[in-house]
Amino acid sequence: MLALPACSKPDPKMALEAAVQQLQDQLEAKDSGAVLAMLDPLFRAQDRFDAGWARKTMALVFLRYASVKIIAVSRNSHIDPPGSLIGITEAQVVVTGAQGLIPERVSPYSVQLRWKFDGSDWKLRDLRWE
Repeated sequence: MLALPACSKPDPKMALEAAVQQLQDQLEAKDSGAVLAMLDPLFRAQDRFDAGWARKTMALVFLRYASVKIIAVSRNSHIDPPGSLIGITEAQVVVTGAQGLIPERVSPYSVQLRWKFDGSDWKLRDLRWE
């Protein structure tokens, strides 16, 4: 009986939340390779930027700032529709640079991440911000 919980399928929402945290941790660690590995092959940001743009943008930001900190003021993830392979995370985030003391922008960004479950992992398919 003790083996049954270990064999049960992981909760998709918990796995999605773990992927969101992993993305945040990898961005703060300035690990662009790990971030790029989390992107879906069809990744798009703002409907026009691809993974090449993400790689270049991370390189510029990581060179410019000694540290990068992402503060999630609020964050909510859900599977949409329930039981599907699509996950959505909506968040309000503040991004700080330099030594983590001064945000580039005082008001938080509204961010929406759309994820696709690829059979073993959640991959970031779409990124939008305001």
